[in-house]
Amino acid sequence: MSAAFNRRNFLELSVVGAGLCGVGFGRLGYADLIPPSPKLISPGCRRSKVKIARLYLGTPGGHWPNPRLDLQAEKASYDRFFQEQAAEFADVDFFVDELVSSADQVQSLSEKLSQADGILAIHLSMHVAPVISALAQTGKPVMFFAVPYSGHEWSGLGAMLRQPEPPLFDAILSADKRDIIAAVRPIRALHHLREAKIVNVTLRPTGKFHEDVRTKFGTEIKHIGLEPVVAIYEKISDQEAEAEAERWMSAAKQVVEPSREEIVRSCKLALAFERLLDEEDATVLTVDCYGTMWDRTIKLPAYPCLGFSRLNSMGWGGICESDLRCALTHIIFQGLVGRPGFISDPTVDQSTNTIILAHCMGTVRMLGPAGPELPFKIRCVMERQEGVVPQVFMPKGERATQALLVDTNTMLYFTGEIVDAPDVERGCRTKIAVRVDGDVERLWRNWSAGLHRQTVLGDITKDLQRFCRLARVQLINELA
Repeated sequence: MSAAFNRRNFLELSVVGAGLCGVGFGRLGYADLIPPSPKLISPGCRRSKVKIARLYLGTPGGHWPNPRLDLQAEKASYDRFFQEQAAEFADVDFFVDELVSSADQVQSLSEKLSQADGILAIHLSMHVAPVISALAQTGKPVMFFAVPYSGHEWSGLGAMLRQPEPPLFDAILSADKRDIIAAVRPIRALHHLREAKIVNVTLRPTGKFHEDVRTKFGTEIKHIGLEPVVAIYEKISDQEAEAEAERWMSAAKQVVEPSREEIVRSCKLALAFERLLDEEDATVLTVDCYGTMWDRTIKLPAYPCLGFSRLNSMGWGGICESDLRCALTHIIFQGLVGRPGFISDPTVDQSTNTIILAHCMGTVRMLGPAGPELPFKIRCVMERQEGVVPQVFMPKGERATQALLVDTNTMLYFTGEIVDAPDVERGCRTKIAVRVDGDVERLWRNWSAGLHRQTVLGDITKDLQRFCRLARVQLINELA
């Protein structure tokens, strides 16, 4: 990758804006393969904008940073920032925009604040500790932002957050106003979870996990059988499927095992998946690939892998093997950084301090629906020696974060650097070797909660930390 495409560029990509083309990583020549879905407000969310109360905290004559500080002029400087960065907040409705100087003013706004997904509190001057306390007591997620010299209130935030039951509160203290973009991300991710609907195609019995998820996050999980999927598949015209297959074959570096007929069937199923999500007003689809799809009475006409890759690249979600934990992690990634996850079956190499993350279903737009399409081959499913999958080659030298929402209260994660994208006839098709930020032996000895994880490109540790604080989820580094 270009040296100009550094870590800060990577982490500050717009979730809803122009994407990667403006930061040093051009398109790779397949721009017309999978257009982002125009039905999405932002990747992974289709129903509504994020409602954020934007409050400016300051008191006239507040001593710091200057007793003669013009609070309205300060607020206007931030207004200009939000106008300049409008693309970053295109999915946000700042429906409250107020200068607040007292706890009483917070109380007077209580009815409006009750409608907010979260509160963005921007510190302007001293003597606002009562305001901060009042905001912390609203029960709403609060992200606090302060540039240097705003005041001394930051010195009490650490103690507040170390309480046995801290409020839903976190802070970013930075001279760079662009860090406000990061301050909005955890609130966006919570909104995405609340608005999300996951369609799970399975005939297996369902447990109470979906009830726990709805209670905690508001996420809806709907279980359906194969019949609705097959019915939609049969309505997709051969012409549509042929055209989609031609796009995939033309864009691929190579078509290896699958026949044209298999690719056309997979593309017809991929188009059916998109139509199913539209009919269900859903954003994520998962299929019991190694169980339900081989039901004796009715079966899917093709493997779902290419369809999942297409959904992920468009900004939706396509998740293997009815893995609801990975589906929720995928939604969190989309809310935080606008990029999909890559499910993997890992294998470990202590000789190189790497973990190799492998799965047959690779996503072409791992850098988000507005980003470039990565090189890929069209292959069969390795384990089954049939079906159609994109074998995607991810960029070496980039950071990666693997995580899993294990349950509604716990998230596991680790980080590392992609050092290789192996193309060998072992394991699954799409593979990345990640040199971990620690001891890989410690990682595998700490491993729990099954095989699957989700991996997103970029080191998003800070984003996960902020999200987990506001979501009351314990974040555990598996390398620690």
